Amino acid sequence: MARFRQHFAERIVPLWQGPGWNAEMALPYEALDGQHRPLPVQRYRAMACARQLYLFSSRIEQPGAAERAAALFRSLQRHFHDAEHGGWFYSIDAEGQPLDRRKDLYTHAFIVFACAHYWGKVREPLVEAKLNAALSIVAERFARDDGLYEASLDEDWSALGSGPLQNPQMHLAEAFLQTLAVREDEQVRQALLQLCEALQVHFIDPAHGLMLEKPRGAVDNWFEPGHQFEWFYLLDTSPLLRGGPLHGSLARAFAYAEQQGVTDSAVLAMLDVQGNVTDPTQRIWAQAEYLRALALRPGSEERLLRQLQALETRFLHPGGWHECRDGNGAVSRHDMPSTTPYHLATCLESLRQLG
Repeated sequence: MARFRQHFAERIVPLWQGPGWNAEMALPYEALDGQHRPLPVQRYRAMACARQLYLFSSRIEQPGAAERAAALFRSLQRHFHDAEHGGWFYSIDAEGQPLDRRKDLYTHAFIVFACAHYWGKVREPLVEAKLNAALSIVAERFARDDGLYEASLDEDWSALGSGPLQNPQMHLAEAFLQTLAVREDEQVRQALLQLCEALQVHFIDPAHGLMLEKPRGAVDNWFEPGHQFEWFYLLDTSPLLRGGPLHGSLARAFAYAEQQGVTDSAVLAMLDVQGNVTDPTQRIWAQAEYLRALALRPGSEERLLRQLQALETRFLHPGGWHECRDGNGAVSRHDMPSTTPYHLATCLESLRQLG
């Protein structure tokens, strides 16, 4: 654990204070290559900016972290806010002009999450104002009658027919939980409970309690073991949600996801509803989510140590990290995305809190 923490502080975070930072734009580059050079700029995403805001306002104790967090907070509004229609654009281009102008729930969930976390640290009125604005947008624009939330809307909030998808709902739940961690908010509390009720009805596969990626009954549906572990952690650590129907489902799904989706300490990317592997890629974020979820499972001490060792030996290297390995264990991605340190930071923070 100490090696992981030290590697993160000394090898990973500095990448985003130095070569990964575009000082002129005050934004992180999307990714660095193996030699720590920014990949050619095609876009900057609001979600990546928000994830790095979380990173630099978390307990990393790096010189300049507070100043970087403040710059990232300002950049969210400066670069991505839609002054005409409200909300935040998905991405901008290399010159800072809106690129993908759609309104994306995944992005807005991370803005809520990052602003709630940042406000909990700085308690500045402007930060809380942005948090409140993002929460209002989510409630007024994305919310559906069935308790779920639309995944994507057009620039002017018109419907695109996307329907609800699992991953944005999960990160919205995470954002609601983060909001409740820093203040009492009955509206958010009720929204979170309603979201979990709706997910239990529409996204849980009754056979194994799995959280599916699309609503139950959708064609070519699938599940991701990493998301089962991520959901389990969020539900199991919440006094509000622990013991509820959704927590019961994900507690049941854990064993099945582990049995079908973890091979030789490697968390596989995707399986179909019958449990057949459809994508054996091993991703560092899924390894991190499995690690922090395992820490909550009684009697998992040996597996936890084994997984920690697997993460360190297979994914961390002196220059940073390997993002993905293929089904044979060979490195299949050589870039390091600016979004990944969020997963490593939440994993380290969770393990610290758990003991």
